[in-house]
Amino acid sequence: MRIYTAFGLYIESDIELPPLAMCYQAKADIVIRLAAVSYSGLLTPVVVKPFSQTAPNELWFHVPGIAWFYVFNGNTVHIMPEENADMQSIRLYVLGTCMGAIMHQRNRLILHGNAIRVGNECIVFAGNSGNGKSTLATAFYKRGYQILSDDLAVLDDSFKVQPTYPQIKIWQDTANKFDIDTQALTRIRYHVEKFALPLNTDGFCDTPLPVKRIYILKTHNKDTVDLETIRGMDKFMPLKAQTYRYGHLEGLGLKPQHLKICSELANKVELKRITRPKQKFCVDALVNIIEKDLEQEKCVA
Repeated sequence: MRIYTAFGLYIESDIELPPLAMCYQAKADIVIRLAAVSYSGLLTPVVVKPFSQTAPNELWFHVPGIAWFYVFNGNTVHIMPEENADMQSIRLYVLGTCMGAIMHQRNRLILHGNAIRVGNECIVFAGNSGNGKSTLATAFYKRGYQILSDDLAVLDDSFKVQPTYPQIKIWQDTANKFDIDTQALTRIRYHVEKFALPLNTDGFCDTPLPVKRIYILKTHNKDTVDLETIRGMDKFMPLKAQTYRYGHLEGLGLKPQHLKICSELANKVELKRITRPKQKFCVDALVNIIEKDLEQEKCVA
Protein backbone atom coordinates (compact mmCIF):
# COMPACT_ATOMS: atom_id res chain seq x y z
CA MET A 1 0.00 0.00 0.00
CA ARG A 2 1.43 3.37 -1.06
CA ILE A 3 0.46 6.43 0.95
CA TYR A 4 1.71 9.87 -0.03
CA THR A 5 1.23 13.36 1.31
CA ALA A 6 0.40 16.51 -0.68
CA PHE A 7 -2.06 19.42 -0.42
CA GLY A 8 -2.16 18.85 3.35
CA LEU A 9 -3.81 15.45 2.79
CA TYR A 10 -2.84 11.76 2.76
CA ILE A 11 -3.25 9.94 -0.54
CA GLU A 12 -3.38 6.15 -0.97
CA SER A 13 -2.65 5.15 -4.56
CA ASP A 14 -2.57 2.01 -6.70
CA ILE A 15 -0.10 3.74 -9.01
CA GLU A 16 3.25 5.21 -8.12
CA LEU A 17 3.28 8.98 -7.72
CA PRO A 18 7.02 9.69 -7.59
CA PRO A 19 6.87 13.48 -7.18
CA LEU A 20 4.95 13.06 -3.90
CA ALA A 21 6.53 12.32 -0.53
CA MET A 22 5.70 8.87 0.86
CA CYS A 23 4.60 8.54 4.48
CA TYR A 24 3.37 5.95 6.96
CA GLN A 25 -0.03 7.38 7.76
CA ALA A 26 -2.51 4.52 8.32
CA LYS A 27 -5.65 6.32 7.15
CA ALA A 28 -5.87 8.09 3.80
CA ASP A 29 -7.99 11.15 2.96
CA ILE A 30 -7.95 10.36 -0.78
CA VAL A 31 -7.88 6.97 -2.52
CA ILE A 32 -6.67 6.44 -6.10
CA ARG A 33 -7.66 3.10 -7.62
CA LEU A 34 -7.15 1.25 -10.88
CA ALA A 35 -10.79 0.32 -11.43
CA ALA A 36 -13.52 0.02 -14.04
CA VAL A 37 -14.83 3.35 -15.33
CA SER A 38 -17.87 3.79 -17.57
CA TYR A 39 -17.02 4.28 -21.23
CA SER A 40 -20.06 6.53 -21.71
CA GLY A 41 -19.90 8.79 -18.66
CA LEU A 42 -22.09 9.64 -15.67
CA LEU A 43 -25.60 8.35 -15.00
CA THR A 44 -27.07 11.84 -14.52
CA PRO A 45 -24.63 14.44 -15.84
CA VAL A 46 -25.40 18.14 -15.46
CA VAL A 47 -22.85 19.42 -17.98
CA VAL A 48 -21.76 17.30 -20.95
CA LYS A 49 -18.74 18.18 -23.10
CA PRO A 50 -17.03 16.10 -25.82
CA PHE A 51 -14.65 14.31 -23.43
CA SER A 52 -15.92 15.22 -19.96
CA GLN A 53 -19.08 15.23 -17.85
CA THR A 54 -19.79 16.80 -14.48
CA ALA A 55 -22.44 16.53 -11.80
CA PRO A 56 -22.50 17.42 -8.09
CA ASN A 57 -19.53 15.59 -6.51
CA GLU A 58 -18.67 13.85 -9.79
CA LEU A 59 -16.28 14.37 -12.69
CA TRP A 60 -15.84 11.89 -15.55
CA PHE A 61 -13.40 12.48 -18.37
CA HIS A 62 -11.64 10.56 -21.11
CA VAL A 63 -8.22 11.33 -22.57
CA PRO A 64 -8.03 9.35 -25.84
CA GLY A 65 -5.05 7.04 -25.90
CA ILE A 66 -4.46 7.51 -22.16
CA ALA A 67 -7.33 6.58 -19.80
CA TRP A 68 -10.86 7.09 -18.52
CA PHE A 69 -11.04 8.89 -15.15
CA TYR A 70 -13.82 9.14 -12.58
CA VAL A 71 -13.40 11.52 -9.62
CA PHE A 72 -16.08 11.60 -6.93
CA ASN A 73 -17.02 12.62 -3.38
CA GLY A 74 -13.86 14.64 -2.83
CA ASN A 75 -11.96 11.53 -1.84
CA THR A 76 -11.82 8.95 -4.66
CA VAL A 77 -10.24 8.68 -8.11
CA HIS A 78 -10.82 5.69 -10.40
CA ILE A 79 -8.55 5.19 -13.40
CA MET A 80 -9.10 2.80 -16.29
CA PRO A 81 -6.03 3.00 -18.57
CA GLU A 82 -6.26 2.41 -22.28
CA GLU A 83 -4.16 -0.37 -23.75
CA ASN A 84 -0.48 0.62 -24.01
CA ALA A 85 -1.08 3.94 -22.24
CA ASP A 86 2.08 5.39 -20.72
CA MET A 87 2.09 5.86 -16.96
CA GLN A 88 3.76 9.28 -17.18
CA SER A 89 0.72 10.71 -18.94
CA ILE A 90 -1.68 9.03 -16.51
CA ARG A 91 0.21 10.54 -13.57
CA LEU A 92 0.07 13.96 -15.20
CA TYR A 93 -3.75 13.87 -15.30
CA VAL A 94 -4.03 12.36 -11.81
CA LEU A 95 -1.92 15.11 -10.26
CA GLY A 96 -3.52 17.81 -12.41
CA THR A 97 -7.17 17.50 -13.44
CA CYS A 98 -8.07 14.77 -10.94
CA MET A 99 -6.51 16.49 -7.93
CA GLY A 100 -8.05 19.76 -9.09
CA ALA A 101 -11.50 18.15 -9.10
CA ILE A 102 -10.89 16.58 -5.68
CA MET A 103 -9.97 19.99 -4.26
CA HIS A 104 -13.03 21.62 -5.84
CA GLN A 105 -15.22 18.89 -4.34
CA ARG A 106 -13.63 19.63 -0.95
CA ASN A 107 -14.51 23.34 -1.38
CA ARG A 108 -10.92 24.46 -1.75
CA LEU A 109 -9.91 27.36 -3.97
CA ILE A 110 -7.35 26.25 -6.57
CA LEU A 111 -5.43 28.88 -8.49
CA HIS A 112 -3.48 28.09 -11.65
CA GLY A 113 -0.22 29.27 -10.19
CA ASN A 114 3.05 28.74 -8.37
CA ALA A 115 3.63 29.71 -4.75
CA ILE A 116 6.98 30.96 -3.39
CA ARG A 117 7.93 31.34 0.25
CA VAL A 118 8.72 34.90 1.33
CA GLY A 119 9.55 35.02 5.03
CA ASN A 120 6.65 33.49 6.96
CA GLU A 121 4.20 34.10 4.13
CA CYS A 122 4.02 33.28 0.45
CA ILE A 123 3.33 34.96 -2.86
CA VAL A 124 1.52 33.35 -5.78
CA PHE A 125 2.27 33.81 -9.47
CA ALA A 126 -0.96 33.11 -11.35
CA GLY A 127 -1.54 33.28 -15.07
CA ASN A 128 -2.53 31.50 -18.24
CA SER A 129 -0.32 28.77 -19.67
CA GLY A 130 2.65 30.31 -21.44
CA ASN A 131 2.71 33.50 -19.36
CA GLY A 132 5.81 32.39 -17.47
CA LYS A 133 4.73 31.06 -14.07
CA SER A 134 7.24 28.21 -13.94
CA THR A 135 10.04 30.29 -15.47
CA LEU A 136 9.51 32.99 -12.85
CA ALA A 137 9.32 30.41 -10.06
CA THR A 138 12.55 28.83 -11.31
CA ALA A 139 14.24 32.25 -11.28
CA PHE A 140 13.20 32.80 -7.66
CA TYR A 141 14.35 29.27 -6.79
CA LYS A 142 17.74 30.03 -8.34
CA ARG A 143 17.94 33.12 -6.10
CA GLY A 144 17.48 31.00 -2.99
CA TYR A 145 13.71 31.13 -2.45
CA GLN A 146 11.74 28.01 -1.55
CA ILE A 147 8.97 26.65 -3.76
CA LEU A 148 5.71 25.85 -1.98
CA SER A 149 3.63 24.69 -4.95
CA ASP A 150 3.99 24.28 -8.70
CA ASP A 151 1.14 24.87 -11.16
CA LEU A 152 -1.60 24.33 -8.55
CA ALA A 153 -1.89 26.69 -5.58
CA VAL A 154 -4.46 25.12 -3.25
CA LEU A 155 -5.77 27.43 -0.53
CA ASP A 156 -7.38 26.07 2.62
CA ASP A 157 -10.13 27.69 4.70
CA SER A 158 -7.68 30.13 6.31
CA PHE A 159 -6.20 31.04 2.90
CA LYS A 160 -2.95 29.25 3.50
CA VAL A 161 -1.35 27.62 0.46
CA GLN A 162 -0.82 23.91 1.02
CA PRO A 163 2.50 22.39 -0.15
CA THR A 164 2.23 20.22 -3.25
CA TYR A 165 5.39 18.24 -4.05
CA PRO A 166 9.11 18.98 -4.37
CA GLN A 167 9.49 19.68 -8.06
CA ILE A 168 8.99 22.36 -10.72
CA LYS A 169 7.84 21.53 -14.24
CA ILE A 170 10.04 23.39 -16.72
CA TRP A 171 10.19 23.62 -20.51
CA GLN A 172 13.46 23.07 -22.33
CA ASP A 173 13.81 26.78 -23.11
CA THR A 174 13.48 27.58 -19.38
CA ALA A 175 16.16 25.00 -18.61
CA ASN A 176 18.38 26.66 -21.20
CA LYS A 177 17.91 30.09 -19.58
CA PHE A 178 19.19 28.76 -16.25
CA ASP A 179 21.82 26.30 -17.55
CA ILE A 180 19.85 23.32 -16.22
CA ASP A 181 20.92 20.01 -17.77
CA THR A 182 17.75 18.09 -18.67
CA GLN A 183 19.53 14.87 -19.69
CA ALA A 184 18.95 13.29 -16.27
CA LEU A 185 15.49 14.79 -15.72
CA THR A 186 12.20 12.94 -16.21
CA ARG A 187 9.92 14.16 -18.98
CA ILE A 188 6.43 15.14 -17.87
CA ARG A 189 5.11 13.34 -20.95
CA TYR A 190 6.96 11.34 -23.54
CA HIS A 191 7.82 13.30 -26.71
CA VAL A 192 7.14 16.61 -24.92
CA GLU A 193 10.02 18.97 -24.10
CA LYS A 194 8.86 19.56 -20.53
CA PHE A 195 10.71 18.15 -17.52
CA ALA A 196 10.34 17.62 -13.78
CA LEU A 197 13.07 19.47 -11.88
CA PRO A 198 13.40 17.89 -8.40
CA LEU A 199 13.79 20.23 -5.43
CA ASN A 200 15.94 19.40 -2.42
CA THR A 201 14.95 20.24 1.15
CA ASP A 202 16.51 23.69 0.83
CA GLY A 203 14.45 24.42 -2.27
CA PHE A 204 11.04 23.14 -1.12
CA CYS A 205 8.82 24.44 1.66
CA ASP A 206 6.67 21.70 3.20
CA THR A 207 4.78 24.00 5.58
CA PRO A 208 1.44 25.72 4.74
CA LEU A 209 1.86 29.48 4.53
CA PRO A 210 -0.63 32.38 4.39
CA VAL A 211 -0.87 34.26 1.11
CA LYS A 212 0.56 37.76 1.28
CA ARG A 213 0.11 38.74 -2.34
CA ILE A 214 -1.00 37.33 -5.69
CA TYR A 215 0.71 38.50 -8.86
CA ILE A 216 -1.33 38.05 -12.04
CA LEU A 217 1.04 37.49 -14.97
CA LYS A 218 0.08 39.03 -18.32
CA THR A 219 1.78 39.93 -21.61
CA HIS A 220 1.46 42.89 -23.98
CA ASN A 221 2.95 44.24 -27.20
CA LYS A 222 5.01 46.93 -25.48
CA ASP A 223 8.68 46.89 -24.46
CA THR A 224 7.97 47.72 -20.83
CA VAL A 225 7.35 45.68 -17.69
CA ASP A 226 4.41 47.25 -15.86
CA LEU A 227 3.26 46.63 -12.29
CA GLU A 228 -0.14 47.83 -11.07
CA THR A 229 -2.28 47.24 -8.01
CA ILE A 230 -5.73 45.69 -8.52
CA ARG A 231 -8.32 47.14 -6.16
CA GLY A 232 -11.90 46.66 -5.03
CA MET A 233 -14.33 44.79 -7.25
CA ASP A 234 -11.68 44.53 -9.96
CA LYS A 235 -10.01 41.80 -7.90
CA PHE A 236 -12.74 39.27 -8.55
CA MET A 237 -12.35 38.71 -12.30
CA PRO A 238 -8.62 37.81 -12.16
CA LEU A 239 -9.31 35.33 -9.35
CA LYS A 240 -12.11 33.78 -11.38
CA ALA A 241 -9.99 33.69 -14.54
CA GLN A 242 -7.09 32.01 -12.75
CA THR A 243 -9.18 29.40 -10.95
CA TYR A 244 -7.91 26.01 -12.04
CA ARG A 245 -10.46 24.15 -14.20
CA TYR A 246 -13.11 26.81 -13.61
CA GLY A 247 -15.24 25.17 -16.32
CA HIS A 248 -15.94 22.21 -14.02
CA LEU A 249 -17.62 24.32 -11.34
CA GLU A 250 -21.03 24.68 -12.99
CA GLY A 251 -21.61 20.95 -13.28
CA LEU A 252 -20.20 20.33 -9.82
CA GLY A 253 -22.72 22.83 -8.46
CA LEU A 254 -19.99 24.91 -6.84
CA LYS A 255 -20.25 28.32 -8.53
CA PRO A 256 -22.02 30.02 -5.57
CA GLN A 257 -19.45 28.65 -3.12
CA HIS A 258 -16.62 29.69 -5.43
CA LEU A 259 -18.00 33.25 -5.61
CA LYS A 260 -18.09 33.39 -1.82
CA ILE A 261 -14.52 32.11 -1.45
CA CYS A 262 -13.16 34.51 -4.08
CA SER A 263 -14.92 37.45 -2.42
CA GLU A 264 -13.40 36.54 0.96
CA LEU A 265 -9.94 36.15 -0.56
CA ALA A 266 -10.23 39.47 -2.42
CA ASN A 267 -10.96 41.22 0.88
CA LYS A 268 -7.98 39.61 2.57
CA VAL A 269 -5.14 39.44 0.04
CA GLU A 270 -3.33 41.99 -2.13
CA LEU A 271 -3.51 41.49 -5.92
CA LYS A 272 -1.12 43.02 -8.41
CA ARG A 273 -0.87 42.68 -12.18
CA ILE A 274 2.56 42.41 -13.74
CA THR A 275 2.67 42.71 -17.53
CA ARG A 276 5.73 41.90 -19.62
CA PRO A 277 6.62 42.09 -23.34
CA LYS A 278 5.09 39.19 -25.25
CA GLN A 279 8.13 38.67 -27.48
CA LYS A 280 10.77 38.97 -24.76
CA PHE A 281 10.85 37.22 -21.40
CA CYS A 282 13.04 39.58 -19.35
CA VAL A 283 13.02 37.28 -16.33
CA ASP A 284 15.72 39.09 -14.33
CA ALA A 285 13.85 42.37 -14.70
CA LEU A 286 10.64 40.68 -13.52
CA VAL A 287 12.31 39.21 -10.45
CA ASN A 288 13.97 42.54 -9.61
CA ILE A 289 10.67 44.42 -9.89
CA ILE A 290 8.86 41.90 -7.68
CA GLU A 291 11.66 41.85 -5.08
CA LYS A 292 11.63 45.66 -4.98
CA ASP A 293 7.85 45.62 -4.61
CA LEU A 294 8.12 43.18 -1.72
CA GLU A 295 10.90 45.15 -0.03
CA GLN A 296 8.84 48.33 -0.18
CA GLU A 297 6.08 46.58 1.75
CA LYS A 298 8.60 44.98 4.14
CA CYS A 299 7.48 41.50 3.10
CA VAL A 300 10.94 40.01 2.79
CA ALA A 301 12.26 38.41 5.96
